[in-house]
Amino acid sequence: MAILLAAFACGLLFGWGLQISGMTDPNKILGFLDFFGAWDPSLALVMGAAVAVTAAGYALARSRGKPVLSAKNAWPTRTDIDRPLVLGALLFGTGWGLVGLCPGPSIVNLSTLSLRVLAFVVAAALGMIAIDQLQRRRAPSAQDTVSDHRAPA
Repeated sequence: MAILLAAFACGLLFGWGLQISGMTDPNKILGFLDFFGAWDPSLALVMGAAVAVTAAGYALARSRGKPVLSAKNAWPTRTDIDRPLVLGALLFGTGWGLVGLCPGPSIVNLSTLSLRVLAFVVAAALGMIAIDQLQRRRAPSAQDTVSDHRAPA
């Protein structure tokens, strides 16, 4: 039960932060990505603050040793840059640049009942299901290579 409450609190805080920072506004994102037009640099401050908070959080977590709600840490062990990682980053960046949404903010935006957002979330979910099915059909060694890039649970 404690893990569910912690997950809920983290999700609530994350969604609230996305909303307050403007990261859920596709027009604000597209303005930030429009370097040669009406560029809006304000999200650079949001991203810089996010990197600082994340760095502090990782430093705190590493210094604690054992996690609070788990038996052991699940730090990523892979550091190489491979084809699935690059292709995933390209797909993510392309989607973000085309519509101004990525998975986190799109989930927050579901509350607007926008058909555009709903279509994005459904397309993203179908893409995740498709890649998962593709990975399951591959040999176990190839499957392990791709799945190691997922965030720790």
